[in-house]
Amino acid sequence: MSIIGIYHPLCEIEHSMSNVAPTLSAIDTQLHQLVKDIDILEAVKPLNYLQQKQAFFDNHFSIEPRFIYADTSIDPFKLKRDLFNLPLETLDDPDIYTLYLDIVDSYVDKIDQFKSIGSSEFLYDSLRYYGEPSEKDLRNAQFILHLPDLQQDGDEPQLDAQAIGELLQQMAQQEDYQWQLQFDETMVANALVSGTTVRINSHARLSKTDALALAHHELGVHLVTSLNGKHQPLKILSLGCPLNTMTQEGLAILSEYLSGNLSVKRLKTLALRVIAVRSMIEDKNFRTTFLMLKENYGVEPNLAYTITARVYRGGGYTKDHLYLKGFSMILNAYENEPLFNHLLMGKTSLAYLPMLSRLIAKGILSAPKYITPAYKNPVANSAVNTFITHAIR
Repeated sequence: MSIIGIYHPLCEIEHSMSNVAPTLSAIDTQLHQLVKDIDILEAVKPLNYLQQKQAFFDNHFSIEPRFIYADTSIDPFKLKRDLFNLPLETLDDPDIYTLYLDIVDSYVDKIDQFKSIGSSEFLYDSLRYYGEPSEKDLRNAQFILHLPDLQQDGDEPQLDAQAIGELLQQMAQQEDYQWQLQFDETMVANALVSGTTVRINSHARLSKTDALALAHHELGVHLVTSLNGKHQPLKILSLGCPLNTMTQEGLAILSEYLSGNLSVKRLKTLALRVIAVRSMIEDKNFRTTFLMLKENYGVEPNLAYTITARVYRGGGYTKDHLYLKGFSMILNAYENEPLFNHLLMGKTSLAYLPMLSRLIAKGILSAPKYITPAYKNPVANSAVNTFITHAIR
């Protein structure tokens, strides 16, 4: 793996612990120490992604890629035992007790998923954690895939990874984010955020609209919620509420939409991911899913390969069906929930918003320091875009 880094000073973040009891602080620190290295997204990154792609294309799509992964050896029994031994019964506040209990239970499932990466068991652990597309999800995906391409989705000049990085740096500087930027040639996705590090695929090529969407997605939400989580008096929102993926990805797609950069082309890619997850679950054959995207839906081979690799990585990763569902859920919350911006206080889940808002009112947690730029200054989308996005239910 070759990574080139561009580093921005990351100041030490001071936490106010005035309303945090010593017992709670100790449990919070213990929990964070136990599970901080459980990073599923990083662990499912194939180490031989580019080599397997080349072999797949050289063999005219006739072979199954064989991805390999970094060693994720842990002692799952010991780690689960240590989690269950945390003295959660000593937590007096009922909201805090419930939150920590739920997060411990969530990490027990994550540990199973983490240890099974690269095996046939991973799909079933992924299904247990992320679920699978419902019939409603599949109908939403088909609705989007039958939409005509709009004029703004036409060909634009392509930006390379360096130009994408410069665009992200401009936004980060404008918003005064404390972050690091890295270029990584081994990635499947175009970009991802890990903590306060933003990684860009060295091979990424995006139109300016797509690059702006990526900036508002990765920096505007994933980096913002990471930074806000680090500003919390407790580390728990850096770890994340249970099943926070759907909320976090929904927030990120909403940021693309409110910034005016969510195209029909992008929605179709999200819809194709839903279709690909369903194919992966039913067919369990990389080539079958790839050819289905390429031949049935006319997807360009490179994009078809990327979508297929995303859902087959790790042994069967069902996370990608959550983007459309999460967007619909979060768009509804944005339009109806008065405390919506509290979702940016860390790696939150919509179901926990009332509880988290109560903990802010009690002074145990802090309101978010950073607010997503597109949430602060949303643009007016066209009537067509507004209709399309509200038709996803």
